[in-house]
Amino acid sequence: MTTILTSVLMLKRCCPARFIGRKAFRNGRTTEHPRSYVRPSIAPKPTLDIKHIRLNPGLYSQNCVERNYASLEGNSWQIAELFGRWQTCEHEARRLRTRNNDLQAMLKQVVSKGKSKAASTTEILSKEAIIKEAKSLKVPLSGFEEEQKSIQQQIEDLAWGLPNLSSTSTPLGSTPHTVGYINEPPPPAEGVGISHVDIGTELQLLDFTAAATTSGWGWYYLINEGAMLEYALIQYALSVARKRGWMAVSPPSIVYTHMAAACGFQPRDQGEEQQIYTLEQLEKDKGRPSLALAGTAEIPLAAMKASQSIPDADLPLKVIGVNRCYRAEAGARGVDAKGLYRVHEFTKVEMFAWTLPDNCSGEHFGEPKPQQSQQIFEEMLDMQKEILESLGLHCRILEMPSNDLGASATRKQDIEAYFPSRQQKHEGWGEVSSLSNCTDYQTRRLATQVRIENKGGRLEFPYTLNGTALAVPRVLACLLENHWDAAEKSVRIPEVLRPWMDGAEFIKRR
Repeated sequence: MTTILTSVLMLKRCCPARFIGRKAFRNGRTTEHPRSYVRPSIAPKPTLDIKHIRLNPGLYSQNCVERNYASLEGNSWQIAELFGRWQTCEHEARRLRTRNNDLQAMLKQVVSKGKSKAASTTEILSKEAIIKEAKSLKVPLSGFEEEQKSIQQQIEDLAWGLPNLSSTSTPLGSTPHTVGYINEPPPPAEGVGISHVDIGTELQLLDFTAAATTSGWGWYYLINEGAMLEYALIQYALSVARKRGWMAVSPPSIVYTHMAAACGFQPRDQGEEQQIYTLEQLEKDKGRPSLALAGTAEIPLAAMKASQSIPDADLPLKVIGVNRCYRAEAGARGVDAKGLYRVHEFTKVEMFAWTLPDNCSGEHFGEPKPQQSQQIFEEMLDMQKEILESLGLHCRILEMPSNDLGASATRKQDIEAYFPSRQQKHEGWGEVSSLSNCTDYQTRRLATQVRIENKGGRLEFPYTLNGTALAVPRVLACLLENHWDAAEKSVRIPEVLRPWMDGAEFIKRR
């Protein structure tokens, strides 16, 4: 009876209360942080680095603050606390299992030989007493095991929401660092330039009025040469990537919400901000996993290798995809969203790559090999430079600060182009491209692994990188503004696009 009472008391002490849902620990209090999606049984089973989190709770907590995820700053400390409770439960469960094994051995000895003369009366009990005590251990043992499962799930939920750790290249705070230019910086402006909205209307390339009637604010029609420019930009970006050996992919634009979350697309806890459109389920489909419109081809491209093991000889694996992207928050930006600059739906050409993790590059014939992830990062940047330079755009390359990083990226560089009409907004600069290294953040959550042959076939998690080869609406708007000839009422078509524009050099009013 003493054993049973001790077990029950320890169960109450080690886990005094159950956590409900996902919670964030802030200012000494826990607050609800519910998931915006359900992870079904068919979802890839994540393998998060819980050990690193619980051994470095301060690092992860500070990282959340620096990356503008302050509501999650207590997750790592809560994980460390929960692990301590898990260890207590594990200790008690192990003690009960050991006692149960001893009782089973005693019972076997009693049944086969009767009471052993070599054993003391306190060690060898009667058959009935052994069975009674063994039965009495089942309830507390089951309680400890169930509590361990519950704690483990709570730990995984808390770890799931944490953003990736920032790289040493990432500036702290909210100010990006300019690290280079594409073409020369633009000349000093003489007043505010004409907007692409006015140019597109003048040349009959854009129709916002009809789109507002059809779909609402933040939608648009590209017509005549406007539509042809979209196709030309897509084909040009694909040609640049294909020449470098990138595999073309046409991915779906509808994805499971749990897959989007695994890629790091989770709204920050800021004013109910919604990043993606979720699709309403029919009543007959209520039990199925929920779906969403992809905000970027990065999501379906990353999911291509979910729950798969990639041979290390296949890495780096480089793909480029074209899809329609959907952003639900586009309409809340005021004058910053004028025209094509911020819209709900747009076409984007996206680069995506899997590489060996940085600790697996190893050596080749005694020579240190450069890290694959850095090589691909630079290759993606070279492609972005080639595209924007050949389009004749003035751009600057920024190393983005920690405050601006999403959940998945350890490092991000943005490219901003000069828009003459945006002189009163950020001195004319506007983002047209980005490039991110996500290390193993996505592959751990998508169960994508790589088999490392020079390490005995050990399975590890590859790194993923993604970059915008070309986002059509913003680049198209920038082209119209920078290549507009007010005297001729025409737009010069960059030479690299002319093969897909019937060889035309200019767009003029019909």
